[in-house]
Amino acid sequence: MRRNILTVSKPQRIAAICAFIMLMTFNVSAQNSQGTLTPQPQTEPTPQAKPTPSLESRFLRNILNDQYAIWTAPFRIGRGDMKMLGPLVLSTAALMATDRYTGGEIIEGNHSTRLRISKDISYGGSVYATGGIAATFYLAGRATNNRRARETGLLSAEALVDSSIVVEVLKAASQRPRPLVDDASGEFFDGGNSFPSGHAISAWSVATVVAYEYGEHRPLVRFGAYGLASAVSISRYTGQKHFLSDVLVGSAFGYGIGRYVYRTHHDASLDEDAGAQMKNRSKLIPLTSPLYSRASHAYGLALAWDF
Repeated sequence: MRRNILTVSKPQRIAAICAFIMLMTFNVSAQNSQGTLTPQPQTEPTPQAKPTPSLESRFLRNILNDQYAIWTAPFRIGRGDMKMLGPLVLSTAALMATDRYTGGEIIEGNHSTRLRISKDISYGGSVYATGGIAATFYLAGRATNNRRARETGLLSAEALVDSSIVVEVLKAASQRPRPLVDDASGEFFDGGNSFPSGHAISAWSVATVVAYEYGEHRPLVRFGAYGLASAVSISRYTGQKHFLSDVLVGSAFGYGIGRYVYRTHHDASLDEDAGAQMKNRSKLIPLTSPLYSRASHAYGLALAWDF
């Protein structure tokens, strides 16, 4: 059966696309204002500084602040944002215009092996997997008194909650059926939940936090985190669960949310400690990162020496 490339023609479809694209600018970092203490008379004792609240105590408050920043981001678009937003808008528009063709191509034929592999890889973007990663970092950090691991777990969980809220709102608003429905028509407002990809946004939000926390001094961790998130995103298309535009928008949102959460709530003192440790680290000791292959059920450890 010959399939025609879908073109964007309906006014409602164009309006929806513009609204969704505008929301992608939430990755602009918010500037936190600091309050000033009211001067006290010299006759009174100087008040002692209050301890900084922990990330745990601010977790719910931070999520509320994140949501406000995310949904109001379209009103704070600047010229600098267009360098990233422009190519993203054009890429998303191009994929949406061809979704019916690419979606139809991927569902033709019986490729059981591809579907099985895609399903296995996509587990990495599930709430159970991404939530488990965040919990592992946090619990390991608490058990070993590792401040960076503890922060990584908390910020990953925060980004995961933020991304879950965003993706559910967009799915309810867009109502786009999945590729297997109606011969991959890809029409919006038709009672579906395909746009954007939830697995992609979850994988990228957590991967971005991990990459920012450890990627500066360990490039292998950064490449590994983004590589795994990319594999999860692609698997949602090859597994016939999402259109390419669903995957791209979900990945972009996930990256933006993870980046925003890290830049807004990261403890800068951890970077000073990490820099000193890397400077004093022996070159004979390699950088390590875990490896896992779901297909072969094999575990391993990657070693990298810096000379």
